[in-house]
Amino acid sequence: MLADPSEMLVREYVSRGKCFIMKRDEITIGTYVLIPTRPETAEIVNVAVDEGYHGQGYGKKLVLHAIETAKREGYKTIEIGTGNSGVLQLALYQKCGFRMISIDRDFFVRHYDDPIYENGIRVIDMVRLSQDL
Repeated sequence: MLADPSEMLVREYVSRGKCFIMKRDEITIGTYVLIPTRPETAEIVNVAVDEGYHGQGYGKKLVLHAIETAKREGYKTIEIGTGNSGVLQLALYQKCGFRMISIDRDFFVRHYDDPIYENGIRVIDMVRLSQDL
């Protein structure tokens, strides 16, 4: 729930994909879900790192693990999305080789009942990024 406040949406995409968990000393510190979206395309969703472990490179390790997993599983393209206010996430994903491909306008307005704020900015649009594998 750190990466997505909608329990219903989290349950839905976890049921369609594979969930990966990062542990340190038997403590879960991070997670992501890899879901197939189209032929030869996978999407990374719900990337989350426990707040006590932010800024230590674990998010990057999770994203790079997802990329390698998708390659091993034969996907040709990997995608990821984040809110318009996800400044750190946008930087991380681009450092990992993703490029911005589109904006899903009003995504968070359409899919979430309550407004979401991040970095003092209302999360309204989904910024979509992609990488050829």
